[in-house]
Amino acid sequence: MLKLQQALDERRARQLYRSRQVLEGPQGPRVVIDGREYLNFCSNDYLGLANHPEVKQAFKRGVDEFGVGSGAAHLVSGHARPHHQLEEELAGFVGRPRALLFSTGYMANLGVASALLGRKDAMFEDRINHASLIDAAQLSGARLQRYRHADSEHLQQLLGNSHATTRLIATDGVFSMDGDLAPLPALAQLARQHAAWLMVDDAHGLGVIGVSGRGSLEQYDLGINEVPILVGTLGKGFGTFGAFVAGEEALIETLIQQARSYIYTTALPPAVAEATRTSLQLVQTQGWRREKLQQLIDQFRAGAAQLGLQLGASTTPIQPWIVGETERAVALSETLKQQGILISAIRPPTVPQGTARLRITFSAAHEPADVTQLLDSIETVL
Repeated sequence: MLKLQQALDERRARQLYRSRQVLEGPQGPRVVIDGREYLNFCSNDYLGLANHPEVKQAFKRGVDEFGVGSGAAHLVSGHARPHHQLEEELAGFVGRPRALLFSTGYMANLGVASALLGRKDAMFEDRINHASLIDAAQLSGARLQRYRHADSEHLQQLLGNSHATTRLIATDGVFSMDGDLAPLPALAQLARQHAAWLMVDDAHGLGVIGVSGRGSLEQYDLGINEVPILVGTLGKGFGTFGAFVAGEEALIETLIQQARSYIYTTALPPAVAEATRTSLQLVQTQGWRREKLQQLIDQFRAGAAQLGLQLGASTTPIQPWIVGETERAVALSETLKQQGILISAIRPPTVPQGTARLRITFSAAHEPADVTQLLDSIETVL
């Protein structure tokens, strides 16, 4: 235990120590911590659905009808009608024959890789992919090969030198710390050329990107032939909880039979599935949320340019303000918090050394006045 404490002390000295903040109310553009209200710019509730009255009411109906817990894994006795209905509706939304619910996006990625790959196979990943995709490759036993960020030429070299039995290219659709989109058309072309599968984790794209909210694949007009494996999460644009994998019948049946993170875990509560069915309807019928979100992003980027902020090349709700050193990112985050603005400082190893940042995220629940207040506060601390 002494070694553990020493490691923690060292982490704290390097300003890499992570601490939790306890919210005293619902998720939203304004949150309360220790009795004080903050303007919140570090949530993934991109469409403002986490506290939507219709979604909450659907959750309550689900609890009244199905109770709180599912009680078992999907393959035992935990697969309820709302789960099944949501799977069918998600499959229809993303234009695929089948979808399969997982309890978390992390578990979905682990399940896909471990079910489809083995020691004679290879998984090719963007260097800044989400940790769940990196861990998925390692768990599967396949050889993990990482290509430079969004560099299809580097990926082509790796694929050309590979003698793996099965090749799986995996990428974020929208990168969680940078906010930029993966070059999916180029990746799809390479997958065809090298007889590889392409898997896209569109956690930060579904509901948010594309005219209909169908994510980065809609943005690029790609379908199941180009991207046979689609992973989505429900705790971001949809405002609830859980995840899913969508694809052909054979893919989903294989995951049901072989994905250990699906087979050996309790199903998410049916009431959560019922709430997500309502949020899915809102995603499809309230396109104004995406339009408003884009207007807020444009407003911020215009103001940030006037202030000379170094932003990433992102047109999504994830707007990274790159400040460089860890100490400066932490100091800026703390100073803004004193002014009532909540933004997380993202530090190594989550991002590369020298690229510490404030990860600013926007929600359709924000108002233009909120963005103005944010920019004014940044100008003050600078």
